Amino acid sequence: MALESVAIIGGGAWGTALAQAAAMAGRTVTLVVRDPAQVDEINAQHTNRRFLTDQPLLDAIRATTDMQPADIVILAVPAQATRAVLLALDPQVLAGRSVIVSAKGLEVGTLERQSQIVLDMVPDASAYVLSGPSFAADVAAGRPTAVTLAGDDASATSALAAALAGPSFRPYAADDRIGVEIAGALKNIYALACGAVEGARLGASARAALLARGYAEMVRMVVAMGGSASTLTGLAGLGDLTLTCTSPQSRNYQFGMALGQGRRVDEIMASGAKLAEGVSTTPVAAQLARSLAVDMPLIEAVNAVLEGTATIQTVVAGLMSRPLKRED
Repeated sequence: MALESVAIIGGGAWGTALAQAAAMAGRTVTLVVRDPAQVDEINAQHTNRRFLTDQPLLDAIRATTDMQPADIVILAVPAQATRAVLLALDPQVLAGRSVIVSAKGLEVGTLERQSQIVLDMVPDASAYVLSGPSFAADVAAGRPTAVTLAGDDASATSALAAALAGPSFRPYAADDRIGVEIAGALKNIYALACGAVEGARLGASARAALLARGYAEMVRMVVAMGGSASTLTGLAGLGDLTLTCTSPQSRNYQFGMALGQGRRVDEIMASGAKLAEGVSTTPVAAQLARSLAVDMPLIEAVNAVLEGTATIQTVVAGLMSRPLKRED
């Protein structure tokens, strides 16, 4: 099957950046957005200033409000919106297509991963997962970025990765959808914790400890769900975890900093803070961990901070007072 045309659903920063990457790779690119004014700006001025300020976009990117069939479909919408977006689409547009999900989060209520939602809604589609250390501004500007593309069919996944690879955007094919998705979802939670440590001025040492213990929790969860621990040593695991938990460019890290400064979730949201997927994913991940009987004290602690029943200071103190045992 030819892999020449790409449709990206979602005209935010990430969707626009992926459109730019696909265009750099030589693909025919359609960016599907809801706002007609945004369509006009992208097509006429080749910018998307609301999300990517003055970053110029390639002329090959065509924006539209009308989804048309494409060889490759990339969903670049928030994790909690994936099901609703798919529900609004004609299933025939996606049937038999390669559908790549790029959101990082677990669905509230169902506890499902993003690729599970795709297969629920469009059973005839082939679901893939794109994840890894990447900021939209870097991808759109053509700065070097390497990510993971995971799918069940090794040959088809490699072909997709090759179709999307350009001079600066390099997807590496993998076969562990579960590990890649769980890593992508959980790293946002640990970024909230690390940001909160920064906001509370508890020090770089405490942040590093949380990052390391978060990695250990990720391994336990991935293995319990049938994924591979080795996935977490790569781009989608350690790579993404490190980036998100150490950079103020991360929305989750920014949100965590505000939490560490003593602000409540509703206050942060009311101030116009950008979407932080970890806020919705944290209680879902905590519920999932309990259902699997997986020990995830750090996720439980972040959940308590979000609920307002604990502060990051008490969380760190609690983790430091846990019984000493051999590190795992």
